[in-house]
Amino acid sequence: QVQLVESGGGSVQAGGSLRLSCAASGGTFSRRTVGWFRQAPGKEREFVALITWTGGSSYYADSAKGRFTITRDNAKNMVYLQMNSLQPEDTAVYYCATPPVETVATGPGSYEYWGQGTQVTVSS
Repeated sequence: QVQLVESGGGSVQAGGSLRLSCAASGGTFSRRTVGWFRQAPGKEREFVALITWTGGSSYYADSAKGRFTITRDNAKNMVYLQMNSLQPEDTAVYYCATPPVETVATGPGSYEYWGQGTQVTVSS
């Protein structure tokens, strides 16, 4: 069992930055991919970024490329999402999640454990 807790959300103006954190406890976190997803009101949950368990590879949705950076610190059981040049369309609840051990996937249905989410609001 893995527990995930997100933090770092908030309200910013367009062009601003936020750094989201995902704290993990329990289970085999160091052998798990961690993904960030987001869900805006009335929309389906969508993939944002992921980082593999070694931190050697990361993948981004087209909407995040060039603006967001995902990193992890396995010694601290932490994953971060640095978000720059935020736009109103980035407004959503952001979730971190993990799929089964040593699995890489972008579909939310492949993810096993989820945090409670953190709200990001970007105003124009």
